[in-house]
Amino acid sequence: MSFVAIAFYVFASIAIAGGLLVISSRNPVHSVLFLILTFFSTAGLFVLLGAEFLAMLLVVVYVGAVAVLFLFVVMMLDVDFVEMRQGMMQNLPAGATVGVILLFELLLAFGARSAEGAKSLEEIAVGQVSNTRALGNLIYDDYFLMFQTAGMILLVAMIGAIVLTLYHRPGIKRQNIAAQVARTRDEAVELVDVKPGQGI
Repeated sequence: MSFVAIAFYVFASIAIAGGLLVISSRNPVHSVLFLILTFFSTAGLFVLLGAEFLAMLLVVVYVGAVAVLFLFVVMMLDVDFVEMRQGMMQNLPAGATVGVILLFELLLAFGARSAEGAKSLEEIAVGQVSNTRALGNLIYDDYFLMFQTAGMILLVAMIGAIVLTLYHRPGIKRQNIAAQVARTRDEAVELVDVKPGQGI
């Protein structure tokens, strides 16, 4: 067995185990940490496939931003997960229905892609074009609209996370830039006539 095959089985096993631990862990912080482990293992699989750009994208974007955002949101919201789990069995049929619909849509999309014969990276990467350049040609030519839509969805998710964690508490001093700019010299400066030998 070659080294590449051994590395593939190691990365794949860790990714599958990490994915199972993400959904089975009782502590949400542990789930996020297992999610980071799954991302790193998947990045190793991308390196084995020769897609170095996707591997670095997975590590930098998802591990460095999305997973850390999940971790901060989980820690800052202080959600009572014990109370949420009590109603999990009631929502299980609805969740299973949504999961089946998503699986059907994915199978439909892959079937349509194979039937249509969409361009692959091998077809675009003609000559000495690098993997990153071939991926850029594919994204910004054929899938530009879907790429921009995914960016908008991530932007909305980021704004939603900020709105959920941002709340104003009374009694806390905050900076008011308009009031600072509108101040005049008479309001900001006070002249005091101090006589010799006396304090202020």
